[in-house]
Amino acid sequence: MKKYDVFVIGSGMSGMTVANKCASKGLKVGITDELPYGGTCALRGCDPKKVIIGATEVRDFAQRLKGNGIDTVPEVNWEDIMAFKQSFVDAMPPKIEKGYKNKDIDTYHTSAKFLSDNTLQVGDEVIEADKFLIATGAKPRVLDFEGGNLALSSTDFLNLEELPSSLLFIGGGYIAFEFAHIAARAGADVTILHRGEFPLENFDRDILQHLVDATRKLGIKLVLKTDVSKIEKKEGHYVVTGKSDGKESAYKTASVFNSAGRPPAIFDLDLEKAGISFSKKGITVNEYLQSTSNSNIYAAGDSADSKGLPLTPVAVMEGHVVASNLIKGNKKKVNYPPMPSVVFTLPTLASVGLTEAEAKSQQIEYQVNYNNAESWFNAKRLNVQEYAYKTIIDKENQTILGAHLIGPNAEETINLFAMAIKTKIKINELRTMIFTYPTLSSDIPHML
Repeated sequence: MKKYDVFVIGSGMSGMTVANKCASKGLKVGITDELPYGGTCALRGCDPKKVIIGATEVRDFAQRLKGNGIDTVPEVNWEDIMAFKQSFVDAMPPKIEKGYKNKDIDTYHTSAKFLSDNTLQVGDEVIEADKFLIATGAKPRVLDFEGGNLALSSTDFLNLEELPSSLLFIGGGYIAFEFAHIAARAGADVTILHRGEFPLENFDRDILQHLVDATRKLGIKLVLKTDVSKIEKKEGHYVVTGKSDGKESAYKTASVFNSAGRPPAIFDLDLEKAGISFSKKGITVNEYLQSTSNSNIYAAGDSADSKGLPLTPVAVMEGHVVASNLIKGNKKKVNYPPMPSVVFTLPTLASVGLTEAEAKSQQIEYQVNYNNAESWFNAKRLNVQEYAYKTIIDKENQTILGAHLIGPNAEETINLFAMAIKTKIKINELRTMIFTYPTLSSDIPHML
């Protein structure tokens, strides 16, 4: 039996942060992951996705400026995109493992299951540790209807050697919209089936409608209020059956992808044997990110049922909190700043802080500034049709409660709103700031 001060399950951003910080303080650390080291973001999510989006951004920009200085719109070369993406992915696991070895962190490459409150089965090894971090991330939701196993995952999409002629996405969240926009701009026929009345349900409805309209203008078939009940494989293609208002419809496609959400990847760890309380949202933790039922256990990132959004920067922040508490004892409470969230479609959808519905439910005295900005100079120079904003302002304090954007570089502009919310800067101070012009951030004073 091997013994450690800290043993980490999962080598994504939160696990990596905890392992490296604890080892740097002299603790004996081990880490395991049944998948290549690096986690979802670096290998199967944000990073490779953003690399692929780069090519579609060029095509989109060229299309918007065709006839305004651009004569030819480039085609997307899928094989070249995937090779470029893979150059980033392949470099990550060995780099991470080398860093672990330089810090004398023992590395394992297998799944783990708890045997007791302080022991773990890791492959053929039994591990004992004073403290454990569960940072196993999330994985695709199981589709428990007939033929659900025929659907491919988001990881499969990011590893497609060739882009299918048609794709159907089950679920209307981040993955579906981002990948649908990529595939449509690369020339595929795309369908999204979503069970709810609205896709991307956590975003402001008014701003979201602009993305819905833009998605349909792109040629993507967005079908709402439809439950998928069956997937069948027939003569080299798939037939997906969807039910809406009691009526069945069949959708023929070359490929089907499961984008119906990603629950925490904790349910194969035998948590009951370690007395670890959990829910469908993750490990039940306190303000120190420590298990409420087993003081030996901490959880971070998508594995934890915390107030943090399932975002990579949040996982990193939670990793720092856990590492501090493992090294110094429970002294550092998790304190979440405003957490900006982005859907990397074209146009980009971005949000931070309260939505209008949330402000209303909290009975805050607020005012709303909501408008299209399609006539503004930045929209015209970029020849974009989708540019809109909604800002929620605290009437009493004259500070920003929330900001919701759609349009060019919204993923960057939203960070300035996040900073303004965190620092509680008065809107009059923002209005009188000097921004470089013409930039997208120079539009901020006009959104207040």
